Amino acid sequence: MRTFDLSPLFRATVGFDNLSRVFDTVTRLDEAQVSYPPYNIAKNGADDYRITFAVAGFAESDIDVQVENNTLTVKGKTGSDTEAVTYLHRGIAGRSFERRFELADHIQVVGARMENGLLHIELKREIPEALKPRRIQVSAGTSAQAPTLTAKAA
Repeated sequence: MRTFDLSPLFRATVGFDNLSRVFDTVTRLDEAQVSYPPYNIAKNGADDYRITFAVAGFAESDIDVQVENNTLTVKGKTGSDTEAVTYLHRGIAGRSFERRFELADHIQVVGARMENGLLHIELKREIPEALKPRRIQVSAGTSAQAPTLTAKAA
């Protein structure tokens, strides 16, 4: 088991308290649980991301996608087989699953869609205008006028 000492980080930053919780969560994951269902995380642009799950055998109604407190939870529930089938080989996994992802601040889930046995979850970083960089004009003189603020394109 690995331990991380984050105290140097906390001495130089403010507001990253939940980082230790994220490290604890990641280091406690069971490797067998991480492998099902297989998934990809892709960065499609500066602020666009996509998580793709291979969910063959699941219908849209079997999948539940939720976001709560910057945690994306994807659940898949399968119904029990009502048919009495004897499998000679069962290579297609059909078990229920639950995957959780910690989302960074300002990451929003834009949508989710099923396509050819793949579940695509679209994410986008949406930084509020108040947090975007802004340029403050420096003026000469002793004018009592307030400085003019101009927005800088991100």
